Amino acid sequence: MSTSAPTTVPTTAPDSPHPLAGIDLTPFAFTRRCWVDATPDSVYRLVSDVSLIETWSPSASEVNYAPGEGPWVGARFSGRNRRDGREWVTHSEVVRADPGTAFAFVVGGADHGIVRWDWHLREQGSGSVVQQSWRLLRTDPVLGDTLEDVHALRDHMAASAESTLLALAEWIAGRDTH
Repeated sequence: MSTSAPTTVPTTAPDSPHPLAGIDLTPFAFTRRCWVDATPDSVYRLVSDVSLIETWSPSASEVNYAPGEGPWVGARFSGRNRRDGREWVTHSEVVRADPGTAFAFVVGGADHGIVRWDWHLREQGSGSVVQQSWRLLRTDPVLGDTLEDVHALRDHMAASAESTLLALAEWIAGRDTH
């Protein structure tokens, strides 16, 4: 009886750590902000309705809470994302829901998340300063295997956040950009 050798040989053991495990994640974060002509309460209602994100975001669509869920801590939602010609679905969990002040979620869920998105709102003049932050929580093969991959992801997400904030401000002002 003859046996054939496998056609592919794994280069690392299945339980091997990710090549970037243990790196300092501090550089993999950013914050962007803009002023919008709406109260913090009004902006909160918009950003916590995750189904609206595709209205402003250049890289997210089909975002919806799970049936019966809503903008409260522990609520789960999914959405389709795009980058560099690829598309995938993410599953997220709301980790902060303070009406008129802050809304945050973790992609991958609170316990095993990969990235965290935060929205902070504060009144300024007749409107609000809207701040959007992104932070890498852990490395994962889905993000890439090199520092260059993760830097490129961070830079892409920062550009996406800038576009999202600008589109949100224009949409609020009545200039639909999409």
